[in-house]
Amino acid sequence: MTIVLSTPGLAAADEASNGQDTTYYISVGDSLTTGYQPDVDKDTDVAYTDQLYAQLKQRTPGLKHIRLGCTAETTESLINGGKCDYPNAKSQLDAAVQAMAQHRGKVAYVTLSVGANDILLNCVSPAGALDVVCLNSTSQTMAKNLAQIAGALRKAGTNGTQFVGSTYYNPFLGAWLQGAAGQQSAKESAPLVNAANTGITQVYKSTGFKVADVAGAFSSDDFTTQVNVPGAGEVPANVAKICKLTWACTKKDPHPNAEGHKVIAGAFAAVLAKNDAPGAGASPTPSASPTPSASPTPSASPTPSGSATPGSATPGSATHTGANDPTANGDLAATGASSSAPVLAGAGLAVVAAGTAAVYFARRRRASEES
Repeated sequence: MTIVLSTPGLAAADEASNGQDTTYYISVGDSLTTGYQPDVDKDTDVAYTDQLYAQLKQRTPGLKHIRLGCTAETTESLINGGKCDYPNAKSQLDAAVQAMAQHRGKVAYVTLSVGANDILLNCVSPAGALDVVCLNSTSQTMAKNLAQIAGALRKAGTNGTQFVGSTYYNPFLGAWLQGAAGQQSAKESAPLVNAANTGITQVYKSTGFKVADVAGAFSSDDFTTQVNVPGAGEVPANVAKICKLTWACTKKDPHPNAEGHKVIAGAFAAVLAKNDAPGAGASPTPSASPTPSASPTPSASPTPSGSATPGSATPGSATHTGANDPTANGDLAATGASSSAPVLAGAGLAVVAAGTAAVYFARRRRASEES
């Protein structure tokens, strides 16, 4: 898949032709941002980023979308490259920072969804076994990387740029339909995903990002409300939603479907609507020692239609080398019979550790930048 982008001269001409009304939305991240769909085994234009862009454009007519997401991206590849090719940039992060520099003062929104692939693709075997050595190493690397990514994006922006990162919904809830063992795994996954989202929330807030409560939008913690699902009977509301909004219960694939992406877009839009309210400013500059927020309710982690047309973004074209690789299975964790409570527990605890460490790295990064 190729994204056709512009040369600086053409971009400047495009902005000039639109006067001061041209602004930009830059989306960064993994397959949540590219709209990967397992039923067609490729990226699509149903991504939450495309749906969010359509909503934002209604109130900002001159807005253009620079869509940089890369299916199967990890925090490491987002920084260093290797999954997708970005001409004149070594990585997705480099491309994003370049775009923000090129359109300095005109970037209105930046969204970010990344991190799930680091542990769940790298450290879980096809049989579902967790590599503890990999886990210990990856969790610390992920923590540092997430802080670096958010910090670099925040630093490249201006006071007029709004930054929003997302938590992740819980795809492991799809295991509920597999019987007693699956139900136990689903229950045990909930507090782990909740804790992981707390860590993600803390690092985003530490670097001046707002947080889209995707987990909450998916009712990820609601085991109490019962909902009738055809073919499955009465199931908890969170299970019903994961079956309705993702492919976890049909194709054993955790990616959101078109309706799920619509819900995710709504979670981002809700945060941006608050920021646009009278008296609301842009993302505040984070303090060197932010106070971690209370644990959130778990809520949830190309040429699209309506996206920036050629001649409106960064130089060159981006070729997504891993976008259609069925072995990569897009990103996020695989759900299905091979998932087990011990594996879920191990992965969840690793992400919790990563989230906690990420706050430390974010604070240390801020301190070094301000010194």
